[in-house]
Amino acid sequence: MPKQKIKYVCGECGYESTQFLGKCPSCNTWNSFTEEIEKSTTAALQRLGLTDIGGSQASESDKSSGQPRASFLLSQISDQSLSRMPSGFEELDRVLGGGIVPGSLVLIGGEPGIGKSTLLLQVANQLSSRCRVLYVSAEESGQQVKLRSQRLIVNLNEVEQEDKDNVSNVEMDEDLSSNENQESNSNSETIKDSTTDSHENLFLLPETDLEVILRELESLKPYLAVIDSIQTIYFASLTSAPGSVAQVRECTSALMQVAKRENITLLIVGHVTKDGALAGPRVLEHLVDTVLYFEGDRFASHRLLRSMKNRFGATHEIGVFEMVANGLKEILNPSELFLGSRDEYSSGTSTVVSMEGTRPIVVEIQALVSPASHGAPRRSTTGIDSGRLQQILAVLEKRVGIPLSKLDTYVATVGGLSVEEPAADLGVAIAVVASFRDRVVDPRIILLGEVGLGGQVRPVSQLELRLREAAKLGFKRAIIPKGQQTPDLGMHILPIAKVIDAIIAAIPAQPLTMEN
Repeated sequence: MPKQKIKYVCGECGYESTQFLGKCPSCNTWNSFTEEIEKSTTAALQRLGLTDIGGSQASESDKSSGQPRASFLLSQISDQSLSRMPSGFEELDRVLGGGIVPGSLVLIGGEPGIGKSTLLLQVANQLSSRCRVLYVSAEESGQQVKLRSQRLIVNLNEVEQEDKDNVSNVEMDEDLSSNENQESNSNSETIKDSTTDSHENLFLLPETDLEVILRELESLKPYLAVIDSIQTIYFASLTSAPGSVAQVRECTSALMQVAKRENITLLIVGHVTKDGALAGPRVLEHLVDTVLYFEGDRFASHRLLRSMKNRFGATHEIGVFEMVANGLKEILNPSELFLGSRDEYSSGTSTVVSMEGTRPIVVEIQALVSPASHGAPRRSTTGIDSGRLQQILAVLEKRVGIPLSKLDTYVATVGGLSVEEPAADLGVAIAVVASFRDRVVDPRIILLGEVGLGGQVRPVSQLELRLREAAKLGFKRAIIPKGQQTPDLGMHILPIAKVIDAIIAAIPAQPLTMEN
């Protein structure tokens, strides 16, 4: 009997070593190595009609038996438009680049309880009215998924609502004869039956064995399959536990081959580590076509779906959802959420327009400047980069002459939206100065500009999109960097070159009262 080969694998990044290491040389994580018995999976993969992507080498006879693949010119490929299917959620379609691409692999990660399974179950329900959908639940039993679907009202209430609509339509038309009423009732039953039949395309498979899942995918051939989750699926030919680096790598590669061969779209749920990164090897993110992160506070109602990688669309797009009693509800105008109900007599607030991918979002920034109670002053941020705030405070003290070095400064965005781009610098600076002077900035002013170290206001990208979004929400004035071209949107545009000019233009000299 040949001696078994033992290797040690880092559970964080997938680094492999022939001996145990206390600290991973790749990701610098301590005590992350686990022992694994190296076992070839080539025979098991060939039994499933797959190739070994995970690193096991095939024999020379296997290589010579297949026909070599000939290369061809890129220009010889026929031009075909990329067909996409709407998911039923406009916010999800926006993040995916316009809809679901057939045969693509989409990885969705997020904190426990954030709503990943809820979103995918609702998507599966929406698509089941148009195509065949398979929901693979490796974490819940079939009865648990059924209970959750009833809580989300994905089937029963839709049929009941249609019945109520049909009954109300019959009651409104009092002039119909009894024969026509009978015909209407028969039509109502037909609609109910067709609605029920349309949702019979949603199949459920509570299974953790990869081979069973692959056989079901090949026999059922659904348009869409949900894998919930990749960390709980195991490949029996591997000795490591589910969720390990080897298991995640081999399961993902096998699912990818079946999806590409059968043209099945896979929505895969991925766990995250305590640091917020996707659990498993880095190759997991390389194998899939799209990587989405579901963000948000579990104790708040809104959720953000952010695109970090997308082979078929723009990255850094976001979709905004709200968690309600019966599932996730999309917010089509997120500017209203992050703008908030602003108090016209509250000092230390300003308004900016942030770009999330190709989407402009109006965000309210709040600042509070107060004397330090003891010791070194505090600098606290929510939704704003702390290093960027330190730089803006230094510019205000050096170039404008505002003494902030001995004052506590707190800056936050309404709704907790993360604004990382420098175009919000001017809004942060104006909010800080307004709080320091206890002045109220006109709530109808939009502030756009990057603050340089010399106190100058630098240009921002996609200015026209930002201004159009502000004009749509009723903003009348905009302070922008000098030299940028602006469209005629009916707004009063004030170009400025220095931060001091923006302070003079945006912050009134006298405190705002009920009289003035």
